[in-house]
Amino acid sequence: MIYESRDERDTFALGEKIGKEAKAGDIIALHGDLGVGKTVFTKGFAKGLGISEHVSSPTFTIMQIYDEGRIPLYHFDVYRIGDPEEMEEIGYEDYFFGNGVCLVEWAGLIEELMPAHTCVVTIEKNPEEGFEYRKITVEEGR
Repeated sequence: MIYESRDERDTFALGEKIGKEAKAGDIIALHGDLGVGKTVFTKGFAKGLGISEHVSSPTFTIMQIYDEGRIPLYHFDVYRIGDPEEMEEIGYEDYFFGNGVCLVEWAGLIEELMPAHTCVVTIEKNPEEGFEYRKITVEEGR
């Protein structure tokens, strides 16, 4: 499915909609350049799960856990991962195959670790459509 976002509110709203539909065991890979809106999408997703605490990108901590919603959210930002083996040190499998939902920013850096059932969300800018415009492609996992 392809969605068009004209501003941050649209991106947030799509994240919220997908968050409301999420279930335990879901894994979402977020692809997109720096500043494209991955964290805005994640904030909406968290709201859809019923999470009201502040959500930020865990760039330096690699993972943030939000467990006040209807199911836990495990928010990964693997931008700083130099080697997929570093994910083993975090114990990623406990989260990927746990009782919550995983949202992984920069998932392409650990593509070989991503399960087949991963839903892929790609956010892209198109300057010809305007500064705030985003094309958001959602591909369901197999």
